[in-house]
Amino acid sequence: MRLFQLYIIPYLKQFKKSILLAILFGLLTVVGASMLTFTSGYLISRAAQRPENILMVYVPVVLVRTFGISRAVTHYIERLIGHDAVLKILSQMRVRLYTILEPQALFIRSRFQTGDLLGTLADDIEHLQDVYIRTILPTFIGLFLFVASIFSLALFDWIFALWITFCLSIIVIVYPIFSLYLLKKRQIEQKKIRSTLYQSLTDAIFGLGDWIISGQKERFITRFSADLQANNKIDKKLRYWNQTRTFQLQMITGLILVSVGVWAGNQAQAGVIAPTYIAAFTLVTLPIIEGLLPLSHAIERIPTYLESMQRLESISRYVPETLSTASETPPISDTANVELKDVYYRYENEQKDAIKKISFFIPHGEHIAVLGKSGAGKSTLIQLLLGAISPSAGSIHINGHEPENYGGHIFEMISVLNQKPYLFATSVKNNIRLGNQSATDEEIENVIKQVRLDKYIHSLPNGLDTQMEETGQRFSGGERQRIALARILLKNTPIVILDEPTVGLDPQTERYLLDTMFTVLKDKTVIWITHHLIGIEKMNQILFIDKGTITMKGSHEDLIKTNNRYRQLYLLDRGHPE
Repeated sequence: MRLFQLYIIPYLKQFKKSILLAILFGLLTVVGASMLTFTSGYLISRAAQRPENILMVYVPVVLVRTFGISRAVTHYIERLIGHDAVLKILSQMRVRLYTILEPQALFIRSRFQTGDLLGTLADDIEHLQDVYIRTILPTFIGLFLFVASIFSLALFDWIFALWITFCLSIIVIVYPIFSLYLLKKRQIEQKKIRSTLYQSLTDAIFGLGDWIISGQKERFITRFSADLQANNKIDKKLRYWNQTRTFQLQMITGLILVSVGVWAGNQAQAGVIAPTYIAAFTLVTLPIIEGLLPLSHAIERIPTYLESMQRLESISRYVPETLSTASETPPISDTANVELKDVYYRYENEQKDAIKKISFFIPHGEHIAVLGKSGAGKSTLIQLLLGAISPSAGSIHINGHEPENYGGHIFEMISVLNQKPYLFATSVKNNIRLGNQSATDEEIENVIKQVRLDKYIHSLPNGLDTQMEETGQRFSGGERQRIALARILLKNTPIVILDEPTVGLDPQTERYLLDTMFTVLKDKTVIWITHHLIGIEKMNQILFIDKGTITMKGSHEDLIKTNNRYRQLYLLDRGHPE
């Protein structure tokens, strides 16, 4: 109920006039359809009696045309008003989701699984429009129609009205409840499987190269196919139930139709109604039941709505509290000291800590390398330093302040150069200027000279105005990294994190690029995340993380002398194993 109060009821209150108008015109549509069939039935019967004068059927003819036109008009107006209100509601929901995501846009990849977020954007928000169009509107219209039909029939025969109440209750109450019970588990299972498919597909797209290189392509295809088959199996069961239910409801409709026809015949024989009304009372049953049938579909969707709202709520929980609760942002400084004390971090639903008892201090200007194989905890350490996640225990301070207290301003203290920096399909100058929008042409010239790219760029026909193309494809991997490095230099943050920026480069380009980086960043606090040791001798301090714990720590010279494992790794990386 709390989720409905958060995501449904406020919008119902805000757009209550539109919703009520949509319900009203929905009722008028059903009434128009009912009166159309009622009048048509009477007209057919009366015309079969061959009246002496056309004026005897003139009024029913006019009414048939009137109700036929009014039904189409009211249905159009109901859809126009209802969809207009729903689109406004959806726009507000999207804005609400944007306000949640926008302050933490740079943290999205660390806080949300891409497939999960894609599922929310593509499915959950859009799916909630069905709450109004396929559940709320049909339910109110159906219940009103149910009550009105019973009371109208009771005016003629209250005993028969009780029988029809029983029959219609099967459509209005029994089938919706049974559908809700039967489909609840399957719908939730299907939604979870589709979420998994979103995640698997996006992971495959973003990491296609890794799947192929690691030789695990077949494993991914097998797993994805199994999930797809499971989803198709549930789809098949849902379709079978819908087809079966439709057939069963049609059988009940036939029973009601025959019952009304027999009752109308008996009423005409008893002289209560004229014989010309037998067809009218019988045919009017069809549009009334047609207005009640959507109730079963309307109620069975509730679990799916709840699942969507729960996912939206889970994203809402990640709104950075520090942005709203912190009295002021910590001061932005040109220098930065970083300190971690006994830091632990465990991901949700995991049994083991990803980071355990990590402690180190980095004074401003020091260069530190963090080594470790994949899954050792290096990426988690970056997220902690950026304030994307908070430690489960221990503390992290940048100039005495916790990273999360900086909020979005953390990127005025820390720049990150990762494996694949994003470069936009615009000019080289515009890509570099992203680091500082107010930078002058002279400053841009200075940073491209620092990253040793000036001669190459000026050799191009358009120089700095050369178009990068999508994701910077016009340039080589090393050149793209240099352009991204120039952007960081222009931003001029005191801390720079190098997150394996040379992955995929040949050894010569890698060494040349690292030499450039360490030269131009000599006055910055540098945290270099890497998995091999080319250029490691340029670091002031080296940490080796294994299974979330620091297993080696010291300068390159000290570790070479005192740590046999490090010495072997260093020689192996240089191609000279002992």
